[in-house]
Amino acid sequence: MNPCPDISESFLWMELPLTPYGEAAEMQRQIVAAKKEKRLKKDAVLILEHPPIFTLGRNRGREHLMVSEKFLAEKNMQVVQTERGGNITFHGPGQLVVYPILDMNAGHIGIREYVEGLEKIMSLTVREWGIDAHGDAQNRGLWIGNRKLGSIGVAVKHGICFHGLALNVNMDLEPFTWINPCGLCDIQMSTVEKESGKKISVAQVRTVLKKHMAGFLKKQAVDTDFQDLF
Repeated sequence: MNPCPDISESFLWMELPLTPYGEAAEMQRQIVAAKKEKRLKKDAVLILEHPPIFTLGRNRGREHLMVSEKFLAEKNMQVVQTERGGNITFHGPGQLVVYPILDMNAGHIGIREYVEGLEKIMSLTVREWGIDAHGDAQNRGLWIGNRKLGSIGVAVKHGICFHGLALNVNMDLEPFTWINPCGLCDIQMSTVEKESGKKISVAQVRTVLKKHMAGFLKKQAVDTDFQDLF
């Protein structure tokens, strides 16, 4: 018989369906509030995909939008302001988005160490498909030369970190050509599938990333539903 997991050393892992950006942002705010008020002691990780949307970071980014508002309206594409760091980016189906909500003080971890950890998680994940990609202290994310596979943007409130990472698995990259991604010129956006030359599903990448996330947090991942938190 397998022993029961040590729940005191667990984090809550919530795999969600395709979720509108605003709904995921509200979930994060509710979890941050629950942790601040001590109604939720465990750390939580949301993992999902978003419908197509552009998001702006605290460093703004609308000036890096290269198409008109009329063009975006015709594409039924929104641009929304967020609380995370960084600049403008694109989210869409085929991109694995991971939002860890962590008590930074309880974890005894600094923000730089945390961001480097997110880069390492992505690097270890794509290595499973023979891809050698790394973080960059100048421009955070996952890189192969000037090709970017993954982005990072975090926010901290009441000592609780939220937002997180976005790893391009097999998404449509065209909308990235409508912006200067992350406020950077002369870079290319890429995907795990493109770099590996193999057909790869989001589900495959999610399984591998979950393992490396648990290793980084040094905790057991316990699956749960959002409603189970309250």
